[in-house]
Amino acid sequence: MSLHISKKNNFKSIFEKKTYLKFADYIINCQDSRGGIRWEPGSKLDPWDHIEAAMGLDVLGFKDESKKAYDWLKLNQESDGSWFSLYYANEENNLKETNFSSYIAVGLWHHYLNFREKDFLLEFWPVLDKAIKFTLSAQTEHGDIFWAKENNKWLDDSLFTGCSSIFMSLISYKKIAKEIKKNDRVEKKHVESLRNCLLNKPDRFDRNWASKDRYSMDWYYPILCGVYNKSKSKKILKDRWIEFVVKDLGCKCVKEEPWVTAAESAELVLALLRLGLKDEAEKILQDTFNLMDEDGLLWTGYVYKDKKFWPIEKPSWTMGAAILAGNSLNKFSPSNKFFNF
Repeated sequence: MSLHISKKNNFKSIFEKKTYLKFADYIINCQDSRGGIRWEPGSKLDPWDHIEAAMGLDVLGFKDESKKAYDWLKLNQESDGSWFSLYYANEENNLKETNFSSYIAVGLWHHYLNFREKDFLLEFWPVLDKAIKFTLSAQTEHGDIFWAKENNKWLDDSLFTGCSSIFMSLISYKKIAKEIKKNDRVEKKHVESLRNCLLNKPDRFDRNWASKDRYSMDWYYPILCGVYNKSKSKKILKDRWIEFVVKDLGCKCVKEEPWVTAAESAELVLALLRLGLKDEAEKILQDTFNLMDEDGLLWTGYVYKDKKFWPIEKPSWTMGAAILAGNSLNKFSPSNKFFNF
């Protein structure tokens, strides 16, 4: 499907709540009767993106639908505290990814900041605590955390983006434990050794496969998660901006591919706002919205060399990421500064 960039999505659109409500309606349309938020209606589900979509629902006040998403996680949690990385798909899957399993901490804390219901945190504390226990069991003596377990065996490698996400999850877990006065299993050494590894031990990542440094998430996600300080974050963004940002189109997924993606662009917006770079954030988000389909929804991405959308899908988690970015700019809900911690 070819793309004609319409100027009807003018700058004003990124500030209009009705744009984001359409995204939320679509996410709800992707949610099944048990609470699982599929990529698209009736398609597959992964726990990380399921939570990202639920967070989008939080922003716009869809508390019951978001709660159902966490009920799904409770229902499908494995005895070791994990979740499989993929559900409702044709391919066989035995992977249990650590950053997928720990991300529930981020989602629960975000939900709480929107609705301030301690009973919600208390209800899901056993689920959260088991999930964090599973993730911590994968931490090595170097501070990094193995990316996954398969058939009850840890896979000997670590992901830079994944460990950055876990860093944010551990901080969120600690905030929840403090808020509801529960025993905190995340010790200072767990957080500090992980951060130290991310900052100073690049050899611990991508040890047994090609480097993922070419992916934009390895560039901006540690900034989004608070791994670097402000000055280092700004330098990293500046140094690689030209590699990943395409003028008037947004953020690439992979630096050598002519493909911009809506979710990466929205998450880059969150990283920029964390650093107070509001003008840059507004421009990236508007560029993303200029790629919106006529139905008001976002495609996964756009191959600008061929002037075509690809793949032909509109994932719920893309809408979730866009809502989170819009909230950080427009302050729709009490969680608008969530990524600024």
